Amino acid sequence: MREVRGYRVTGMVQGVGFRWWTTREAARLGVFGSVRNHEDGSVVVVAAASGEVLDEFEETLGRGPALAMVARVDRFTPAFPPEGGAFVVER
Repeated sequence: MREVRGYRVTGMVQGVGFRWWTTREAARLGVFGSVRNHEDGSVVVVAAASGEVLDEFEETLGRGPALAMVARVDRFTPAFPPEGGAFVVER
């Protein structure tokens, strides 16, 4: 069964390729949704997949790409589910 989750990733996550890395990891796991930089310096991810896959994706977000320093990954319920079947970088 498909679930939809939102994640706010904080730390040194902008300017280190986090959005593009997230897109590759989402494709590897079969997750669809979106990722975007937030004006407060965090990265916001909205993702849809099975609960098990999203658990793995959340752990992956917590590690981040090599140049990132992830401080936290906070889960939230997004206001709108992602559309389509791809994973996209917004803004």
